[in-house]
Amino acid sequence: MTGVRVLAGTRKGAFVLTSDGGRDRWEVSGPHFAGWEVYHVKGSPADPDRLYASQCSGWSGQVIQRSDDGGRTWAPAGNQFVYDGTPGTHQWYDGTPHPWEFARVWHLEPSLDDPDTVWAGVEDAGLFRSRDGGQSWQELPALRGHKSGPSWQPGAGGMCLHTILLDPSAPGRMFAAISAAGAFRSDDAGQSWRPVNRGLQSEGIPDPDAEVGHCVHRLAMHPSRPGVLFMQKHWDVMRSDDSGESWREVSGNLPTDFGFPIDVHAHEPDTVYVVPITSDAQHFPPEGKLRVYRSRTGGDDWEPLTNGLPQEHCYVNVLRDAMAVDSLEECGIYFGTTGGQVYASADSGDTWAPIVRDLPAVLSVEVQTLP
Repeated sequence: MTGVRVLAGTRKGAFVLTSDGGRDRWEVSGPHFAGWEVYHVKGSPADPDRLYASQCSGWSGQVIQRSDDGGRTWAPAGNQFVYDGTPGTHQWYDGTPHPWEFARVWHLEPSLDDPDTVWAGVEDAGLFRSRDGGQSWQELPALRGHKSGPSWQPGAGGMCLHTILLDPSAPGRMFAAISAAGAFRSDDAGQSWRPVNRGLQSEGIPDPDAEVGHCVHRLAMHPSRPGVLFMQKHWDVMRSDDSGESWREVSGNLPTDFGFPIDVHAHEPDTVYVVPITSDAQHFPPEGKLRVYRSRTGGDDWEPLTNGLPQEHCYVNVLRDAMAVDSLEECGIYFGTTGGQVYASADSGDTWAPIVRDLPAVLSVEVQTLP
């Protein structure tokens, strides 16, 4: 029977949650790498048994873990990240130079068709690729070396390359998002990049319409319509209908347009999900009510989804990588909170239930639909 595997990275380890197609009973495996921050866990679209995890510790640094049996066992992959040799600098907010450094891997993006190829987005805003299942990593220096690079500045969480999207219709096309620089697009598999931020407006930077400097929180696309992109920005929910060439705001009737995650229904390219939080100073749901908002029109018109979610005294956050969807016939939506809950909806968001509680703060949620 078709099943689902939910991969949760947390402040103190990784957890693997599995269920059959009914998605009403869940088995919990973990914590894997107990006590370590696991920023991201993601499976290969080309091999459901191949998983990659980003494990990080202030004492021991960065480790990439790999599983070849769906998360039952893990082994460290290669952790030699080879730089291009260019030191590079960015600017702090006061204009002083900030030397480039490797702090952690924020995001792992396996290839759509090769389980041994995987990209890594790191802090400070570097992009790496492995072609041997994570045994060795080589920087693709064109992104960090972009002419605008010295003007990039770190967001509150650091200068993280946190989103990598691969266009299934154009093998060389990929998108990356950096906080706080903006969105970038490559049409040659990462050999060259250009900013794609026209239409974004951001307060707090000298030129709010600048080519770079925007704090993008997350990008999302539907694989059947990769030319349409959705963005959750520091403020504003945005949409592009031309592969990032231009953007327009679709925040519509949201109670607040600040948030972190954004995702798209597996079978309905115009059905989009966000989780608004009060503000950049108050990282909790408006009025203490945890609500996912759904638009069935590709933005502008949003409805709150509350059935099964706490509607009083709830002050958790949902981070940028902590929402995902499955591809079952009735699409499932999943998200994790900083309070340690992972919620699931097996009916496209109409009703919700926690599939696990009391985990460490959830940093990422990814989902695999299993044969």
